Amino acid sequence: MRGARKAAYPYAVYAFTFFTAPLLLILFYSLTRRGPGGVAFTLDHFARFFDFSNPQYMKVLWNSFRIAFYATALCLLLGFPAAYVLANLRPRWRNFFSMLFILPMWMNFLLRTYAWMALLETNGIVNTLLQKIGLPALQLMYTERAVVLGMVYNFLPFMILPIYNMLIKLDNSLLEAADDLGAAPWQTFVRVTLPLTRPAIFSGINMVFMPSVTTFVISRLLGGTSTPLIGDLIEKQFKLVDDKGFGSAMAVIIMVFILAFVALNGRNEGEEMVF
Repeated sequence: MRGARKAAYPYAVYAFTFFTAPLLLILFYSLTRRGPGGVAFTLDHFARFFDFSNPQYMKVLWNSFRIAFYATALCLLLGFPAAYVLANLRPRWRNFFSMLFILPMWMNFLLRTYAWMALLETNGIVNTLLQKIGLPALQLMYTERAVVLGMVYNFLPFMILPIYNMLIKLDNSLLEAADDLGAAPWQTFVRVTLPLTRPAIFSGINMVFMPSVTTFVISRLLGGTSTPLIGDLIEKQFKLVDDKGFGSAMAVIIMVFILAFVALNGRNEGEEMVF
């Protein structure tokens, strides 16, 4: 037992150094301000964010959740059918196509986003093809649609993989029993397959929604100044304005909202598993 505890010390130090300590530091900055008398406790940063007379920051927060919801919904609509088809392929083809989904994740996140800039910009590949067939060029870059598209492309594998892993582990005897009892294929899917894969669906939703809310690279490169998200505001406070207190307060606020979302999602997942 003592040996196991000693072996856990390096992991505890690592977790404290890179997880707990930064969170405590952000919380400290969000609740303090520097004045003539030194550091003082304050809630001004949170009051500034939730200022209903000037709700610009709350609008950005709402916009971040709305766009993240669109991206998550599209990932689910695209990811579940893809995972279902993938799980029903022969093992050889299954491994091949699953590798195709995983392969882009090995590329740098920033490079993947820059690739979409080359596709969507005014003189990019898409508009060049449209003009060659006689169609007018479209405003694709620096729009909300471009941001959602970038999120779906970057985070879709996080939706596909947990659902795929759940589908390949399903007990085929349950599907055969439903077929023997006269259930139509769609009834088997709705009453057997879908309920059994709901934990994976909730997991995929968490894995897509959280980075979609907090991203700032995608919104900055593909959305520009037309689609600012909460991540852009936090980055601005730390890098440009040098207001660590307000930036930390926004980080705490978004973290609380995300934790509440994950807790609610986990509760629904638990209820489904019990059912």
